Amino acid sequence: MKVEDFDFHLPEELIAQTPLADRTSSKLLVADYPNNELHHTTFQHILDELRAGDCLILNDTKVMPARLMGVKEETGASVEVLLLTQLADDEWETLVKPAKRVKIGTVISFGDGLLTATCTAIKDHGGRVFKMNYDGVFFEVLDQLGEMPLPPYIHEKLEDRDRYQTVYAKEQGSAAAPTAGLHFTSELLEAVEKKGVKIGYVTLHVGLGTFRPVSVDTIESHEMHAEFYRMPQVTADLINETKATGGRVVAVGTTSTRTLESVAKKFDGEVKEDSDWTSIFIYPGFEFKVIDAMITNFHLPKSTLVMLVSALTSRDFILNAYQEAIDQRYRFFSFGDAMLIKGKDFK
Repeated sequence: MKVEDFDFHLPEELIAQTPLADRTSSKLLVADYPNNELHHTTFQHILDELRAGDCLILNDTKVMPARLMGVKEETGASVEVLLLTQLADDEWETLVKPAKRVKIGTVISFGDGLLTATCTAIKDHGGRVFKMNYDGVFFEVLDQLGEMPLPPYIHEKLEDRDRYQTVYAKEQGSAAAPTAGLHFTSELLEAVEKKGVKIGYVTLHVGLGTFRPVSVDTIESHEMHAEFYRMPQVTADLINETKATGGRVVAVGTTSTRTLESVAKKFDGEVKEDSDWTSIFIYPGFEFKVIDAMITNFHLPKSTLVMLVSALTSRDFILNAYQEAIDQRYRFFSFGDAMLIKGKDFK
């Protein structure tokens, strides 16, 4: 299967640079695959598409203010460090700019010494491992010094960094937001529960690999990055109960989808409590075991995320829906509008 088959032309002006004032006022394209229909509404009407007995699964990961601006203690030269993955209590894998200035033993100071980082290893891809030195609680220090690591296609400054955070974010660890969840407010989630739709939470810490372009010609040759997930017992029980009573499982975002399907793949179709790393790659031909529908944003051309949403329906159906969104001037990517995709078996 060719990567080029998932390309489309997106006018640059449709890439949303800032979030809307009201999270729920985004447009919502309902892509109803079983009935081969598309219809337009706004996100606050997502309730119209859900019914009592369904369950909504959200990713409660929290984006770290993972971009740090520091100086080399030796020379005073400026260095930018982007935290990727926590390897041990105070050891982090990072990306560094400019990387050539940072060798093993280099010490970088942030906030006039409030935090220092010593390079302990150089990774194959050019990344660096740092041992962090600080007083107090690391994430409190990071909150004081760090900036939100916005995606590379966003060029505007984010005035309120809480807008790159879901209202239910809890588990620190992501380098990027699970953006489908940005459309929900606490009030809308309350309304969802009042309708009889149960809400469950999983955790998948989103890595910057989510923005990495596919650099091979065929999909089968692409290697996915690994991300850490956690499936709590209470959420596993909720999903199993929903399935047993004829409800639909609606995943909020590709990260929730990857978590649910990773667990089911690991346990031969069953959903159980689990935590692990996943590098699952979902593209057309994949057989979904858990989700019936997905709420998601609009993704980059030729990305693994476009391939994932195509797997839930078909490539032609998704590319047609994307063209409809472009024609109707929907806003794309992280701060953009949303889709509800009803999968093949959604009834």
